[in-house]
Amino acid sequence: MQQEVDLFVIGGGVNGAGIARDAAGRGLKVMLVEQGDLAGATSSSSSKLIHGGLRYLENYEFGLVRESLLERERLWKVAPNLITPLRFVLPHHKGLRPAFVLRLGLFLYDHIGGRKLLPATKRLNLKNHATGGPLAEGFSTGFEYSDCWVDDARLVVMNALGAQELGAEILTRHTFLSGKREDGHWVISVKTDAGEIETVKAGILVNAGGPWVDKALSACSVGSKNESSVRLVKGSHIIVPKLFEHDRAYTFQNADGRVIFTIPYEDNYTLIGTTDTPFEGDPYSAAADEQEIDYLCNAASEYFSDAIKPETVVWHYSGVRPLYDDGAESASKATRDYVLALDQTAEQAPLLSIYGGKVTTYRRLAEEVLEKLEPFAEFERGPWTDGAPLPGGDLPGREDPKGALHDFIAHVETSYPWLPAELARRYAHSYGTRTPDLIGDATSMAAMGQGFGAGLTEREAKFLIETEFAKSAEDILWRRSKLGLQMSEAERAAFTEWFAALP
Repeated sequence: MQQEVDLFVIGGGVNGAGIARDAAGRGLKVMLVEQGDLAGATSSSSSKLIHGGLRYLENYEFGLVRESLLERERLWKVAPNLITPLRFVLPHHKGLRPAFVLRLGLFLYDHIGGRKLLPATKRLNLKNHATGGPLAEGFSTGFEYSDCWVDDARLVVMNALGAQELGAEILTRHTFLSGKREDGHWVISVKTDAGEIETVKAGILVNAGGPWVDKALSACSVGSKNESSVRLVKGSHIIVPKLFEHDRAYTFQNADGRVIFTIPYEDNYTLIGTTDTPFEGDPYSAAADEQEIDYLCNAASEYFSDAIKPETVVWHYSGVRPLYDDGAESASKATRDYVLALDQTAEQAPLLSIYGGKVTTYRRLAEEVLEKLEPFAEFERGPWTDGAPLPGGDLPGREDPKGALHDFIAHVETSYPWLPAELARRYAHSYGTRTPDLIGDATSMAAMGQGFGAGLTEREAKFLIETEFAKSAEDILWRRSKLGLQMSEAERAAFTEWFAALP
């Protein structure tokens, strides 16, 4: 029997998951299909930031920066466990942008986005401030400003879980094959995870395929006019052993006009990124090449007193951004704003395709998608996601998200005194108020089952399989958590073997 839905979403990245949740919350029957894992490509390969995009001011993208800054504190409140404030230090490089330009940019950054909770920018004397310690001689002045850090892959999964809780069907390892319009509807072919071909009838089709947006369009036989609108750009990051002990991040200017971030990561590491490189080919094959690794090491080494060598890189990752092709002369200057392309006439079922976008603006993007689709669907209510917590994010007192997380961590530590403190903090951050669901009736670490290393236990792994769509060891080690980074090769192999043996 052919399944029928109101809205069919292609793609399980942050945009697709956000749209599915918003639409399901408005009463639509929603199906989302993702060919791999949720956040399996671009959305888990970001710089892990909820930020306005300070450098976008130079491209006069004031609207994008303002919208991003407005979303920053909204998202912090709806996911205070996954999103945490982070102070950035921007050293003044005497050979690049003048100090007054930096001050002006940061003044705008502080004032155009409705900042209420995050602290304002301040000037630093790097000669007597802790953040100046790791830096090379010659950096005496800096500016400290606010943005937020996010666990990007978990943000996607929690949106998908939220959509599922509202009735949406979330299907990973399902591939969209084709769609055709028939009698005012879409008839869609999908290849299931078992290799079978099924059809779905949908009133509306949303193409949130990310780097595959053009491939999905061509499978819909709606013409080629939109296929040239996507500009694929690879962004690579490297991870090295911890470079400094303080809890600030750095924003470094480069002579090529770009900036890179140097961010504390997973307790024992530092994350450096990103690059902007034109990309062709299969987005799943994207990887940091030798030239990109050298670029990031050299860019950071210009600021740190100790040079960063490529051989110190312990991990790297790359993602392909499906930017809207606005004709910019270089990848770094191409707009990061999103474009929504609606293909519809009076006699046809609508198809809406998404180009560009940022993790920071996914919620607002979803609202705009639903605004465009409102003439073609019957909603039970209007916009609702502003202020609605994601699963696990309903911490008591979350109007003060920083204080709420602090108190919740203390609550977990008190409620489960047998948990190692580091594990209690990780559970509070990763699962929020879902932590008791994970721990269940366990009263000791032994009751959590087999330990695989880095604090990963059998009970947690099965919880992720049963409730968070995890279908492979990689899903757990690198997206539901980043524990693969802290495990030895032997531990990762043993966990992969355990996973493969599951019934």
